[in-house]
Amino acid sequence: MQITIDSGQLYGELDKLASFTDAPPPAVTRVVFSTVDLAARAYIRELCRAANLIVRVDAVGNLFARWVGSEPGLAAIGTGSHTDAIPFAGAYDGTVGVLGGLEAIRALQRAGFQPRRSIELLMFTSEEPTRFGIGCLGSRLLSGGLQAGRAKTLTDKEGQSLDQVRTAAGFSGTLDDVVLPKGYYEAFLELHVEQGPVLEARNIPVGVVTAIAAPASLRIWLDGEGGHAGTVLMPQRHDAFLAASEISLAVESAVKSTGAIDTVGTVGVCDIFPGAVNSIPSRVKIEIDVRDIDGTRRDAVLRAIDEACGRVTERRGVKLKKEVLNADPPAQSGRRALNALNQSCERCGISPFPLPSRAYHDSLFMSRITEVGMLFVRCRQGVSHRPDEYASADDIATGTRVLADALAQLSLES
Repeated sequence: MQITIDSGQLYGELDKLASFTDAPPPAVTRVVFSTVDLAARAYIRELCRAANLIVRVDAVGNLFARWVGSEPGLAAIGTGSHTDAIPFAGAYDGTVGVLGGLEAIRALQRAGFQPRRSIELLMFTSEEPTRFGIGCLGSRLLSGGLQAGRAKTLTDKEGQSLDQVRTAAGFSGTLDDVVLPKGYYEAFLELHVEQGPVLEARNIPVGVVTAIAAPASLRIWLDGEGGHAGTVLMPQRHDAFLAASEISLAVESAVKSTGAIDTVGTVGVCDIFPGAVNSIPSRVKIEIDVRDIDGTRRDAVLRAIDEACGRVTERRGVKLKKEVLNADPPAQSGRRALNALNQSCERCGISPFPLPSRAYHDSLFMSRITEVGMLFVRCRQGVSHRPDEYASADDIATGTRVLADALAQLSLES
């Protein structure tokens, strides 16, 4: 079977999708359920219907576009990603997996291929945490990783609930019905830009993901004693910021102590009260992100951070409150999905190159209900979540061709 990717059409569709933005080009800002997000969704639906796919949306806005196979009662093969974008992002994060997945289906249609299992494109709602403070909202609900009751408590910065916002956007129904039935998918493949420098450094157009790292996110409040910066002497101080600084350094130390390159930790938020140069910080909030492809190793880092928090707060005389925002387990790529992607690389004349995903994706949550595989496309300088994010038309076409071949193979398997 000769699979031909229409690179010009695909790249043109990526450009068109990037035009749905609340930021001046080339930046892309497309927050879930915003006006531009709804316009982008309408554009995707139009393309799917033009490809004669059966389109449906669920109560949270996840979009499904199905190419019905010769045995429609069998579990389907899924592919897809997301199209929402954080403020001032680029044009390729997530969108390559949605439009590339669509083009993979169209390429198979043009080649005269008839799938045995249905092949379904899935555009996930709100992979980015921008609006509701939680990433992979749609895939968490689909997989049962987020219960409907918990989802209903989510609010945006304006205090609007998820139910209010989705209903206003035209997505009705109950969130309890979003979870997919058992056996809905036989396998799920996600095409995505790498968002890292590994493939470019090795001059490789695509790589096969072996595992997906998962974050544990912590929010910590430290309460000390404020006071005048000139009149409270150093031995009497209980400075909340200095306690937070020590804990932040302890995060770095705990992460490095594993000796594993795949263990990373970040303190990305530090809010200081009252925030005046001549006032001792009395309260500080920090937020910590720890990730690894090895869950046991990551959790050992979390325990080390907890121990450091106890030592620091006791020595400095400050109080601590901690909230675990999430601690999702990492995911390993499925054996059949990996085999299909590796074999498809070889059929497309590419030596399979394995690498982990250090960012997490919707496939992490889909792994709870089916086996998953991911294919990364080389991106320039590893840049992502910035307006200068870039992947070439040739590399995207290569990834799409490998994806199409793998989807075809999996759709024929028993």
